[in-house]
Amino acid sequence: MDIATFPLGALQTNCYVLSNGREAVVVDPGGDPAPLLQHLEAEGLSLTAILNTHLHFDHTAGNKALAEATGAPILANDADGYLLDTWLGRGGEMGLPPLDLYEWTNLEPGETTFAGAPCTVFHTPGHSPGSLTFYFPDAGAAFVGDLIFYRSIGRTDFPGGDIEALKRSVREHVFTLPPETRLLSGHGPETTVADERNHNPFLGGF
Repeated sequence: MDIATFPLGALQTNCYVLSNGREAVVVDPGGDPAPLLQHLEAEGLSLTAILNTHLHFDHTAGNKALAEATGAPILANDADGYLLDTWLGRGGEMGLPPLDLYEWTNLEPGETTFAGAPCTVFHTPGHSPGSLTFYFPDAGAAFVGDLIFYRSIGRTDFPGGDIEALKRSVREHVFTLPPETRLLSGHGPETTVADERNHNPFLGGF
């Protein structure tokens, strides 16, 4: 399996294209999807789903354009649906224009398949109520959104944030993954389960 990273949008949110054979999924298209479309075309990939770890605007700004260009469904968790009625989900703050509304389908946690590869979807609230983590064992990687970063964790001071829920999500669904699992976050460099278990100053003692 191949994973390509594209920092997109005003906040340079990490967007990922995970491909398996000729099928691909995109995780968190946070800006103009033109680079994603160029990559898909150059590699001869068919996009089968657009996965949102959560519905903050800097992770979803490219949702509508990418879905319209490819026909791929947008998947997210219902618990974040209320965000689309707020600036956190719609944008319109920090000098940025509001996003066009997009249609999306609820995705519940559990075992599923994306791009022909097994995936475990974890409900990992804390940064937002509906935050999801996508673990692809064949790729040895988990897409964690803004739950956990290299040596840091996601903000919990936004409406819907909960520091204790975030720590519980990490403890139960991230730190239980194989130690060598790559953690692909919404911002900054990638890290691993073992690295964060041993060195993350916000999550000591896990």
